[in-house]
Amino acid sequence: MSTTIVFWVIAAYFLFLMLLSWVTGKSSDSQAFFSADRSSPWYLVAFGMVGASLSGVTFISVPGQVGGGGFAYLQFVLGNFVGYWIISQVLLPLYYKHDVVSIYELLRDRLGVYGHKTASVAFVVSQMIGASFRMFLAVMVLQMAFFQPIGIPFPVTVGIMILMIYAYTFRSGIKTIVWTDTLQTACMLISVLVAVWFIASDLNLSLPELWATGSGEGFTQIFFWDWQAANFFPKQFIAGIFMTIVMTGLDQNMMQKNLTCRNLKEAQTNMRWFSVSFLLACAFFLFMGSCLFLFAETKGIALPDRTDQLFPLLAMEHMPLFVGITFLLGIIAAAYSSADSSLTALTTSVCVDWFHQPKASKTFRTKVHIALAFTMWLVITGFAAISDESVVQAVFKVAGYTYGPLLGLFCYAFFLPTAGIYEKGIPIVGMVAPLLCYIISANSEQWLGGYRFGFELLILNGLISFLLLWGLRKKNGLVQA
Repeated sequence: MSTTIVFWVIAAYFLFLMLLSWVTGKSSDSQAFFSADRSSPWYLVAFGMVGASLSGVTFISVPGQVGGGGFAYLQFVLGNFVGYWIISQVLLPLYYKHDVVSIYELLRDRLGVYGHKTASVAFVVSQMIGASFRMFLAVMVLQMAFFQPIGIPFPVTVGIMILMIYAYTFRSGIKTIVWTDTLQTACMLISVLVAVWFIASDLNLSLPELWATGSGEGFTQIFFWDWQAANFFPKQFIAGIFMTIVMTGLDQNMMQKNLTCRNLKEAQTNMRWFSVSFLLACAFFLFMGSCLFLFAETKGIALPDRTDQLFPLLAMEHMPLFVGITFLLGIIAAAYSSADSSLTALTTSVCVDWFHQPKASKTFRTKVHIALAFTMWLVITGFAAISDESVVQAVFKVAGYTYGPLLGLFCYAFFLPTAGIYEKGIPIVGMVAPLLCYIISANSEQWLGGYRFGFELLILNGLISFLLLWGLRKKNGLVQA
């Protein structure tokens, strides 16, 4: 694919985003930026959340895992499905009852100022790292396809992408993102559908025949039962439940979208439909991964050193132009969906949780937004310099450490709502718990008879945080908000 074509695809996509931003973002006050005036249609939120949850990780890394791990990732996604329903029934009613802008405001009355700040800092660190990892993966493909051939270095590419995101989000924030996420979801799903359709046509196989052939190659195994392995089904399933509760239900980025719905009933409907859509989308991404490996094997194409690069390699170099264009649209959508809502959610949390300005002026909000965009640029370029492992594993490994204290804080606050606690010790718990979790994980094979932690590391981290918070109890007196 020529650099000229790549340029015009990127330009056309960005101009369409700017058009959406202009149409939907006529209001520029903080109420529109933080909560979209609580007027978003639930079906748009549900569809857009699929793309925001998929991002570059699912778009590239998950299909690439099929060659070595089959459909093991689906075990985790099945747990996600259960987690989304728990969020719908337990957390959403709580958030709507208290009419919060940032979900971490709830902890101020339960655990005091230190608990509130600790939760917000844990979110900001987690979201910044996770969103940066996801965007890195997508921008890396754009770098190889367009920016590198014309001599633009990777840090500049990242800067261009972030500036584009800022351009269509700075005015109305989440109100615009509800609509742009819908476009980005559509682009990613169309890209997958086109790739599978082409492979089926080129190999002269129907979809059932593709499935059967993939099964014969061992690509479609879903359930794994080696209790010592990281992909042991009960570990993956339970970890999927808790990871969803934390990375969606206790995550300002994902909950901010839900809180733009008109009322609780619509938000719950959104979450239930989203859970079904997300499960089906992930299953289809895994099926595409099986198809990609079959295509490469049949055509005698050497696999890349990193399986993250398989889909880009085949779509851009070994498939027709129209497949490459739809792939390019999908990866651009993945790059934008990784960062636009994250930057908005981070801006919301910093303004509301750190500076207590739910009605922040446009000038102040803009300064925070720019500072966070620059921080994201630093994190992405830093990750590009040191990363040497699969991004999908890196994202959830980091999340297992940084999101764990959030799980412990919320569980303690709402299971023991009247318990007194030494507030100033809460930030220490937020640092010590991940450190203890890392030590246990690093030595688990030696200490636990060969057991290796997978995504369930998050549960261990949350449990350690909860127990440490329990140790901070005071016998008399309650927390002063």
